[in-house]
Amino acid sequence: MSGTPETIMAFDFGRRRIGVAVGQQVTSSASPLAVAGNGQNGPDWQKIESLVKEWRPDRLIVGMPAHADGSPSDLADVVDAFIDDLRRFELPIEIVDERYTSVEIEEILRSQRAAGLKGRISKEMIDSGAAMLIAERWLKKEHQ
Repeated sequence: MSGTPETIMAFDFGRRRIGVAVGQQVTSSASPLAVAGNGQNGPDWQKIESLVKEWRPDRLIVGMPAHADGSPSDLADVVDAFIDDLRRFELPIEIVDERYTSVEIEEILRSQRAAGLKGRISKEMIDSGAAMLIAERWLKKEHQ
């Protein structure tokens, strides 16, 4: 980690929803934040812009989907276009391998539910939780 600890905002891009999380280098932790819609008209840029204005991240992190063998997924081109659109915020953007984040967060949420810590698990919880894992992967890489 160099210089002042950063606040990051991470995105888990999906065709229907984009999970958003926020992370801090100073604590090396991240939290699920919100879900922005994504549909025929594209991402809900109003929602994303309001989150960026509220949290004022120093850097944006985007999960890049890939197949198990590491080859680009069918969503890779769409995620690249999303990354290009994120440049409107004039912040550094980094990409993190997001393989298995949705599966991993579902397992975490199921175990929390089994322990009585969580109620019903929504798709929004999975999407924002996957974004949290993307943020944590980046934070972990920065502290190596």
